[in-house]
Amino acid sequence: MPNHDSTLPTAIDADYLVVGAGGMGMAFVDTLITETDARVVIVDHYHAPGGHWTLAYPFVRLHQPSTGYGVESRRLGDNAIDAVGWNAGLLELASVGEVCAYFDQVMQRNFLPSGRVEYRPMSHYEGDGCFLSLASGARFQVGPDCKIVDATYQNVTVPAMRPPPYAIGDGVRCVTPNALVGITDFPARITVVGAGKTGIDACLWLLRQGIAPERLTWIAPRDSWLIDRQLAQPGEQFADATSLTLIGTVEAVHEAISIADLFDRLETCGRLIRLDTAVRPTMYRCATVSMAEHTALQRIGDVVRLGRIQRIDPDKIILEQGERPVTEPTLFVDCSADGLEKRPTVPVFDGCAITLQSVRTCQQVFSAAFIAKVEAMPLEAAEKNRLCRPVPHPDTDIDFLHTTIADVENETVWRESPALQAWLATSRLNWVRDVGPALPDEPVERAEALALRHTLMAGIAAKLAALLQSG
Repeated sequence: MPNHDSTLPTAIDADYLVVGAGGMGMAFVDTLITETDARVVIVDHYHAPGGHWTLAYPFVRLHQPSTGYGVESRRLGDNAIDAVGWNAGLLELASVGEVCAYFDQVMQRNFLPSGRVEYRPMSHYEGDGCFLSLASGARFQVGPDCKIVDATYQNVTVPAMRPPPYAIGDGVRCVTPNALVGITDFPARITVVGAGKTGIDACLWLLRQGIAPERLTWIAPRDSWLIDRQLAQPGEQFADATSLTLIGTVEAVHEAISIADLFDRLETCGRLIRLDTAVRPTMYRCATVSMAEHTALQRIGDVVRLGRIQRIDPDKIILEQGERPVTEPTLFVDCSADGLEKRPTVPVFDGCAITLQSVRTCQQVFSAAFIAKVEAMPLEAAEKNRLCRPVPHPDTDIDFLHTTIADVENETVWRESPALQAWLATSRLNWVRDVGPALPDEPVERAEALALRHTLMAGIAAKLAALLQSG
């Protein structure tokens, strides 16, 4: 029986203690128990697996195809093409309900039946291998040789996790996106705060409910470069469209004479898009939109570009660069949470500590599975870290260049390992492999095609580095 004396924690025998049962923690454990016979304890603050998905707003969906998300061993969704809606013609995007149910199935049908995974929800990790049950108050301790895996370092935050980062005066009605689905008395004006993925989702949901775009105000501290979701579609049926843009991207990079010229060319070839051609974006965070969504968002004419909000009073909005009067009843929707912040990089492998971070831009679950594969290999820590160099989540337009270079450099190192190449060739989460022209099945021809692709990407990385150096 658990020991309820907080000064004497109960010992637990495990090889790994994974802190966090979100997407990265789940993807890491899935690959780890596939590649090794390790015993794992998963500690999570929430009541169910899924991390931030368990608190996300009800209308959120993935921004990438379901087929490339989740854990390696279990497919998410049916790889179906949406027939209706603003994502019609593109691969399905799992809803928050589907994602939460999926992670619960992974836990109940894959992890726990293995007999090598112990799941401790509603528990707080205190450090030094010790965690506290928030339900019983009992404490538990893993042994000194147990590796501690931090699956929370990326610090994914949704609006429901924290109060707005600005002052709100008495009488101001401000809600999170979670509350929108329960409102039946929308006022004359609705103001969405934040121009990231959450702000985009809130605007699109309001438009889908029949709210006239003239009733919407959008507080956009920064405009963002966006990705046409058609370019994030693996499979032969999308190869022609994506191939043209990939060719255009290669030409754009090689012909660019400056960073500003580069972005103009990337927009011309369709690699990046923006909502307002009169405003130069300074943000890039990997957000995707379908062209139907893009058109819908462009219907919102009242976009306020005066920096971040400092305070909202009943009669005015105070922003970094000015004020905006409030002249009619207004509902404010706070979408300003930094969903995936740009975190400082730390070594992934450091003694008995493993800190999960992205090793490919904006591909968190793939990265966690890749790190687990590397962990399972008989390598020294220095070599593991060479293979798993973190790529911070992008935030600015310039980060588009930095992350592209980092991705190419990581891929170059991975090519040195036949074991990793074999894993990448069959990994379900390595879905970007299947974007664009299909690779040949014949081994020699496939190797030649991969070598050509790598040569093209290496040329792109070299040119981007030169552009950064020249300013």
